[in-house]
Amino acid sequence: MRKYQALAAEIVKQVGGKENITSLTHCVTRLRFKLKDESQAHDEVLKKMDGVVTVMKSAGQYQVVIGNHVPEVYQDVLALTGGIHNENTDEPQEKQNIFNRLIDVISSVFQPFLGALAACGMLKGLVSLLLALGWLSDKSGTYLILNAIGDSLFFFMPVAVAVAAAKKFNVNQYVGLAIGAAMCYPAIQLQALQDAGQAMYTLFNGTVFESPIFKTFLGIPFVANNYTSSVVPAILIVWVASKVQKVARRILPEVLQSFFVPFFVLLVSLPLGFLIIGPVISTLTGLLGSGFDALMAFSPILFGLLLGALWQVLVIFGLHWSVIPIAMIQVGQMGYATALVGIFGASFAQTAVVAAMYFKLKDKKLKNLVIPAVISGIFGVTEPAIYGLSLPKKKPFIYSMIGGAISGAFLTGMGAVQNTVGPIGIFALPTFIDNRTGSLSGMFYAAIAIVIAAAIGFGLTFFFWKDTEAEELPADIPAMEIQQEIVTAPIEGQIMPLDTAHDEAFAQGVLGKGVLIHPTKGEVVAPFDGTVMLMFPTKHAIGLVSDQGLELLIHIGLDTVQLDGKYFTAHVKQGDSIKRGDTLVTFDKDAIEQAGYLIETPVIVTNSADYQTITPSTQPNVVGGDELLTAMA
Repeated sequence: MRKYQALAAEIVKQVGGKENITSLTHCVTRLRFKLKDESQAHDEVLKKMDGVVTVMKSAGQYQVVIGNHVPEVYQDVLALTGGIHNENTDEPQEKQNIFNRLIDVISSVFQPFLGALAACGMLKGLVSLLLALGWLSDKSGTYLILNAIGDSLFFFMPVAVAVAAAKKFNVNQYVGLAIGAAMCYPAIQLQALQDAGQAMYTLFNGTVFESPIFKTFLGIPFVANNYTSSVVPAILIVWVASKVQKVARRILPEVLQSFFVPFFVLLVSLPLGFLIIGPVISTLTGLLGSGFDALMAFSPILFGLLLGALWQVLVIFGLHWSVIPIAMIQVGQMGYATALVGIFGASFAQTAVVAAMYFKLKDKKLKNLVIPAVISGIFGVTEPAIYGLSLPKKKPFIYSMIGGAISGAFLTGMGAVQNTVGPIGIFALPTFIDNRTGSLSGMFYAAIAIVIAAAIGFGLTFFFWKDTEAEELPADIPAMEIQQEIVTAPIEGQIMPLDTAHDEAFAQGVLGKGVLIHPTKGEVVAPFDGTVMLMFPTKHAIGLVSDQGLELLIHIGLDTVQLDGKYFTAHVKQGDSIKRGDTLVTFDKDAIEQAGYLIETPVIVTNSADYQTITPSTQPNVVGGDELLTAMA
């Protein structure tokens, strides 16, 4: 039996059972749960349990304060809950509609590799620019290498998506990598199978769902598709894999799980993906293609309006392939195409929306993504803008759809045509030159469409969207308390930088940020209202947690643990509530120094990572009650 197994079992029971736990992490002193329903947790019972200091609720987390042995308790809780430890689970933290859940999944999946995606997008734009200016030949080795780098993530998108989705759905990420790699495997692609010989038979012959069958899997018709550059199929297959993984872990003995869980996950999820998920996406593509063809014949303006609005959505789901073949057929039959005219402004609307977001965003990390997203968007590569910025915020994405719709309706209404299919973004402008007459009017209209799309996207976002996410605070915590917390001096003495400490761990900030105090008085007082989180038996160190969640370690002297409590008197015990100014510990400063110990006292914020800045006082000396540290959340 593990040392803390009984305590862990009781904690799991009192937070509502393992079925009520969405995720679990821990910090220096506390277990941090995310619960499906916090009302099922018994706060008072937990607070009175031996081994639990207190319970706190903050930032959407249900925090059970344990003390310095929290890592051991955490491991025992993991063992009891079957390994629930990842913030990213496939269980929603709150009920959401399908649309919101889908956006959450897609944006979460792209977040880890957005920087690389933006870099590749910029490189693709650079290659297009060099080609357009004639400074680079598409036959050269330079082009081959640069184009390969720029295309890498876009071509192998299922691999990156599957790896990130595996983390989101708590699947082994190397299993996710195998799923994505299988989707990009050359022999899986439709053309490779068609080249192998004549079709065995055709499903749904004579309909929009007509599918030639070249292969079967265990006798089941296998409709091959090209999954390179796709997004949604990989996410759905990994989601299926997460369900298979749960079943496999429940059925298989633990000793066999390392190899056989991945074995069964791949064996079940990928065939389901190739036989069901992929063909469903392909069927929707065919259906949309027929619908767009009919709509274009009925009203080009309405077609441009609808396609301009929905193009980015189609790209997300991989359904844009329903329109591209129509344009290619038109070029082959007529020498020009009208099918893709309506989408031209969509990328510029998206780019302008993201540019406007720059002035409204409060998250500095997101702001840093804007410039590369705008650069790649000008060249027609909008994935970084969509997945990293506008789609997660929802309203800006809708504004981009409006800009794309109106510019699409304008351009198709003016009768513009394209002489080829291929160039995107700003480099698609020359494709609007009418190669039958040499007229430049189409290119002129296309330039106006850029202005329309950009003006609408930028204007709607700048004037009507507000980034409120950074301002959201837990309802029970006043804004000033979570924004700033003042730690007053717990000891009277001289302030020195922490890096001057003689103990290397303290000096290097391994345990957190703070200051060093050389005491002139042998008394430690409470620096805030809160709780005694930890009182060492030797009384030389005390851990505190404020009512707002700041965790503070006060370590009186260096190596004073060897005194085994001699010269120290504790006036509080672990679990006690404290008020600012209360006496916590007294010590005989002179006797400790005469015993040969340094009395310098590190005062450290042990959860420093939870704060943006921790600023020490500029005063050279402090007495109890003076401001010592200012922590900004």
